[in-house]
Amino acid sequence: MSDVTAAQRVKLARAVSRPGAMDYINALFTDLFVCKGDRLHREDPCVFGAIARFHGKPVTVIGTRKGRTFEEKMKYNFGMPSPEGYRKAQRLMRQAEKFKRPIITFVDTPGAYPGLEAEAEGQGQAIAASLALMSSLTVPVIAVVIGEAGSGGALALAVGNRVILMENAVYSVLSPEGFASILWKDAGRADEAAEVMKLTAADLLRLGVADQVIPEPEGGAQNDPKAVFAAVDKALTRHLNQLSKEKDLAAQRYQKFRAMGVVREGRCRSTSSPTTIWPRSWTPATSGSSAAPASRSGALPGRGRLSPSSRWRPPARPSPGRASGRRTWGCA
Repeated sequence: MSDVTAAQRVKLARAVSRPGAMDYINALFTDLFVCKGDRLHREDPCVFGAIARFHGKPVTVIGTRKGRTFEEKMKYNFGMPSPEGYRKAQRLMRQAEKFKRPIITFVDTPGAYPGLEAEAEGQGQAIAASLALMSSLTVPVIAVVIGEAGSGGALALAVGNRVILMENAVYSVLSPEGFASILWKDAGRADEAAEVMKLTAADLLRLGVADQVIPEPEGGAQNDPKAVFAAVDKALTRHLNQLSKEKDLAAQRYQKFRAMGVVREGRCRSTSSPTTIWPRSWTPATSGSSAAPASRSGALPGRGRLSPSSRWRPPARPSPGRASGRRTWGCA
């Protein structure tokens, strides 16, 4: 399907008949013990969470649901999680960390719910807390983008040691319609925006955002779900076996995301053998352990320490009317 355009892949990713998170979860996992609620406010049915077994081994599985019928779409808020959903996911991740269970997420959301109620209940904080928590987890985390993945709402469930995309999945900072509206003031140019945004699985694999792309049957995953489920099963098994041998999963995850967007001689650097790129004024610990970003107090246990004088600070804002010399990140 190499001749399929980015705009066509966006439509395939959004197809109602496409396998959703629950289709993958029911096909791949056994002994599901469903967990509900964030223990603070209420249950968000959009975000599914459970303890399950994957080939006999306990795992924590999390997925976003969109629904197919109108009633289901209303129940699941059209796949847009609320703060309670992210807090529920955080609760399950902490539990997985405590009991040393790998975490597998299935992401299919246009983004977090942007409504007034969600903002009042701390949507921004909930997303930020998910990003911070996933960045520090010491258990294997695998994120599978199965459809549409948009903005921080998707990233809040996709900070993984491995990021897998289905062939017709898309992953971007916002929708093509939103991109066209902001950049060109014309949402009708969404198809053109999709080509510019580099949001397809092939683009993201080349840019080092995705670690693997799983092929789909001609016309999309809905045409042969069993073959797709078998391919995902094989990929998850392989990556879990690889990650079980990693000594410092948090450091590996940090290095993976830190390496994204780095340009070397006009080409995006691959993350197949990542090299840590430290902030300019920070020197990692010399104990031989992999370092990670420091907290406000100046340190993370076992991952390096900052003295007050060496803490990284953002570069000074250039004076008005003068060239900033700012470096542009991207692929030449």
